[in-house]
Amino acid sequence: MEIDDIAEIIPAGTAAAATGAARKVFIKTYGCQMNVYDSQRMSDALAADGYAATETIDDADLVLLNTCHIREKAAEKVYSELGRLRQLKAERAEAGREMIVGVTGCVAQAEGREIIRRASAVDLVVGPQTYHRLPEVVKKARGGQKVVETEYALEDKFEHLPQPRKAEVARRGVTAFLTVQEGCDKFCTFCVVPYTRGSEVSRSVAQIVTEAERLAEAGVREVTLLGQNVNAWHGEGADGKEWGLGRLLYRLAEIPGIARLRYTTSHPRDMDDELISAHRDLRALMPYLHLPVQSGSDRILKAMNRRHTAVDYLKLIDRIRAARPDIAMSGDFIVGFPGETDADFEATMEIVRQTNYASAYTFKYSPRPGTPGADMDGHVEEKVKDERLQRLQKLITEQQHAFADGLVGQTISTLIEKPGRQPGQIVGRSPWLQPVIVDEKAGEIGDIVDVRITKTGTNSLFAEAV
Repeated sequence: MEIDDIAEIIPAGTAAAATGAARKVFIKTYGCQMNVYDSQRMSDALAADGYAATETIDDADLVLLNTCHIREKAAEKVYSELGRLRQLKAERAEAGREMIVGVTGCVAQAEGREIIRRASAVDLVVGPQTYHRLPEVVKKARGGQKVVETEYALEDKFEHLPQPRKAEVARRGVTAFLTVQEGCDKFCTFCVVPYTRGSEVSRSVAQIVTEAERLAEAGVREVTLLGQNVNAWHGEGADGKEWGLGRLLYRLAEIPGIARLRYTTSHPRDMDDELISAHRDLRALMPYLHLPVQSGSDRILKAMNRRHTAVDYLKLIDRIRAARPDIAMSGDFIVGFPGETDADFEATMEIVRQTNYASAYTFKYSPRPGTPGADMDGHVEEKVKDERLQRLQKLITEQQHAFADGLVGQTISTLIEKPGRQPGQIVGRSPWLQPVIVDEKAGEIGDIVDVRITKTGTNSLFAEAV
């Protein structure tokens, strides 16, 4: 699941403060949850190398832009930001202060040395497969080198990253992301992931369990497993056999302290029987599944290289709901893919009606350079794409509101995550991923409490303590 321009600031810990070092790092994160996780792990690596956090870019000795390439004009957003950083870097140089600027993530992987060529302020470029080398790359950059690290690493980067420090994990909150799988072998014709993240790679069970246990020890109550194609995960277990994601979830549910489990993003072709059974059996596995279909037209699905049909998808939804009747479905949709006719779009509207989503992400098709879709004939006019997108969003919004309205009067469990914006309020998260606003007397951060839903907001629920 992609979220456009999260632009989250990831502090890099307090190790430098403990050692008296003065260097500070500012990381700005764009894109998906995996980039948020990557920024946190880069922060852990830099903290171990003496960099302290700053949430103010003016204080930073090192500025990193962790980029996403999934959206239109993503690279141009990065270059625009680098233009602003060039001015700041010049001002710092005049004052006799050094500032290193780096680009990491998927734009770094896609653009490589072109970033160095176009943006003179950039000192280092690091792709997502090599961020475990970031500390040594920063040292080279501080020595005056222009460094580009975008080769796919032969070694396992997760083996070389320091474990997240307990205090830093606790500061981040009671929910956490945990990457278990990277890359994709599906080669959907609209998608750049196979080119920027590489082929599918799965972490071992031992690595994942160790990290999850460390998160639990630091007070994390909910863990979301991440992957570009997370349900394609297959790793070696302690028994020497290859496990699938379903079996991994059974194992993670045994870890004391981990009360909730989620995973994203999935592909319909990789929803096997064991994973569906996990939804039936595991109380910790939340009844919410993001399962993108992209289109309801078999003709467009074939052009997208999705390798499933609309009927395949609907039958899969029926199996999942039979196993877990209270499950809420989420999805991704692309409108205006090359060659999409009015009839193709109506097929998409129909699959939305039949599935009845609790939420979904909708996008106009925009060509990604280097993908097969960019060279296809029959590109749809922007005006037509706009009209189709509005119709689709209206239908999904109606379904989303209907799902939320159906919860009014019900008692549900809520994980309390943080203080609310208003005094006296706290914010939790429902099993279906909605924010829940309740009086602070309902519980403490990290508690899972029962609340009664009293009304709905635009994207949130309001509740009272039971």
